[in-house]
Amino acid sequence: MAKKFPLHPKHPERICWGCDLYCPSRSLACGNGADRTMHPAEMLGDDWYAHGDWGLDAAEINAANEQLIIRQH
Repeated sequence: MAKKFPLHPKHPERICWGCDLYCPSRSLACGNGADRTMHPAEMLGDDWYAHGDWGLDAAEINAANEQLIIRQH
């Protein structure tokens, strides 16, 4: 079973998001020294899941929106 992809990680810059291993950015297990893959929130902003088809269900999106509102206040 695949790991649940976090919509709003606290420190996305610390992890490689390229596969389901979620390696620390300084210890890439599958990249052979390559750069880490950024989390979509780093590239598209906190509402990244609202644009495009990411395959998320409505309950996940609603929960993420509530989390985002709480974090902003």
